Amino acid sequence: MKISPLRIKIRRGLVFLLMVGMIPVITNCRPVLPVDTSPLGNPAQADATYVGETTCIGCHQVENSHWSHTLHARVFRLNPQDELQARSCEACHGPGSKHITEPTNKSKIMAFTRTSGSSILQQNAMCLQCHRGRERIYWPGSTHQVHDLGCSDCHNPMAQFSRNGLLKKESISLTCFTCHQQQRVQFRKRSHMPLLEGKISCVDCHNPHGSNTTPLLKADTVNQLCYQCHPEKRGPFIWEHAPVRENCLNCHLPHGSNHEKLLSVARPFLCEQCHTNRGHPNDLLTMANMPSGLRPDGRLMNRSCQNCHAQIHGSNHPSGVRFHR
Repeated sequence: MKISPLRIKIRRGLVFLLMVGMIPVITNCRPVLPVDTSPLGNPAQADATYVGETTCIGCHQVENSHWSHTLHARVFRLNPQDELQARSCEACHGPGSKHITEPTNKSKIMAFTRTSGSSILQQNAMCLQCHRGRERIYWPGSTHQVHDLGCSDCHNPMAQFSRNGLLKKESISLTCFTCHQQQRVQFRKRSHMPLLEGKISCVDCHNPHGSNTTPLLKADTVNQLCYQCHPEKRGPFIWEHAPVRENCLNCHLPHGSNHEKLLSVARPFLCEQCHTNRGHPNDLLTMANMPSGLRPDGRLMNRSCQNCHAQIHGSNHPSGVRFHR
């Protein structure tokens, strides 16, 4: 059967579209580190046997006094869900018979520190025995996992330092600030999200255990995330402002800014990045027209462009094509 030239062109076009569509997927591929889910995790414990919690407490009395107040201790001791949790200390640290014979050899027991004989992959595998799925479904391949971040870098299951989550710091934000110093500075700027005031935390917007977005957002896009708290900006609008619909970050900074409303640039300079005095005199933005100039122009004072274009995120008025109403 002879295939017409038109069908050949159509098939070639479909193949080309499929290949082009796969480019973003290929370029965004990240290495996924394997996750060891074996009960022991540490190969050095392969022949070790369980010795019981009482034996562990005999030497680690201080650690036991701190750990007894944690959620893990209450669950493991009072209501274990399986045989592994009933092992208590050895549920996380692995069987301790070899550790007893060589207590100074750190490789004989699962220790959750950077200087221990256990790799980060092995340490995380012990935690993932119980903490798999749900918020951690995207952990394999996430930016934190790819950069070899360990659970113990953010959490301390051996003491109750935080109200929830057994964090290493007293709050989620302080824990994140340990690495994210730039964001800590941004939150201290004049206009910032109310994180330092305790009204929100980093995990209200980000999922530190993984997400299908690069900045670990808890939504598919920036706009969908912002709309959760700012539904009045969602629309739909009769007259839509294109950069608003595209991305909130076209005009706003997510953590903090020295300009009002988290704006990336002060008005009217922010508007002038796209609107070069269209419909206004070309000399509107001059030093003399500024509020501190010789002849201040009212269109540059107060809310500047938004003195007139008040509904800048979008308008539902039939005459709101210029976002005046």
